[in-house]
Amino acid sequence: MIVAAEQGEEVVIARNGQPVAKLIKYTPPKVQPPGISKNQIAYSDDWDSPETNAEIELLLTANDNASAT
Repeated sequence: MIVAAEQGEEVVIARNGQPVAKLIKYTPPKVQPPGISKNQIAYSDDWDSPETNAEIELLLTANDNASAT
């Protein structure tokens, strides 16, 4: 049975004439290598500027400040 599944056949296992399991050839999942999107995403020139960082910090801490009062 295993050899048949290795060769691509579907093997149905039955109990008392009723199918209970199916063996199929295992195919490992295709995993995209890291960095698949490298050089495909555009960033603005000021993405790491002090102004942008201050704005992000304000957005992230605004909720904390509101709940402290």
